Amino acid sequence: MKKILIINGHPNAESFNFGIAESYQKGAVASGATVETITIANLNFNPNLKFGYQKRTDLEPDLLESWEKIKRADHLVWIHPVWWGGLPSLTKGFIDRLFLPGMAFQYRENSVWWDKLLKGKTAHIITTLDQPSWYYKLFFGRPSVNQLKKSTLEFCGVKPVKVSYIGIIKGSNEEQRKKWLEKVYNFGVRNK
Repeated sequence: MKKILIINGHPNAESFNFGIAESYQKGAVASGATVETITIANLNFNPNLKFGYQKRTDLEPDLLESWEKIKRADHLVWIHPVWWGGLPSLTKGFIDRLFLPGMAFQYRENSVWWDKLLKGKTAHIITTLDQPSWYYKLFFGRPSVNQLKKSTLEFCGVKPVKVSYIGIIKGSNEEQRKKWLEKVYNFGVRNK
């Protein structure tokens, strides 16, 4: 039985991203998978990595619990909007505070190389846009995807990382949103 962790990076509980997370969860549960969730906006933590990697800041209890969930999971599902081409600041802060040397990766002594400590996990990024996905890829180079997929997840050994775009959200109608939720439900059923 697959262990899935849904990480919701939208700070607004009334956003469509919460509907996406719920649809994925329903599909995954229907498939028999074990599902846990993290709603980053509900966590109590300082998103600022104040000292960088020079000095450790103790992890708050919510971050420690989140890390245990990440370690238990086989498959990570990241759901977030694209704002100004990137991740919401709270989601970025969550990554900064948790994906640390010795936890998610480990630099090798006297080397430019590192060990990937999250090998064996897969991921799916489901991101919402207020522009066509082709435009986001072609004209902007999809910075949020590059950051989360390549510079974070793959850097730490998570592979493969699938990416799905949902949008254009702005101006979408109820019928379109229903289709997107059904699509995401099916991702959950297939554990993708």
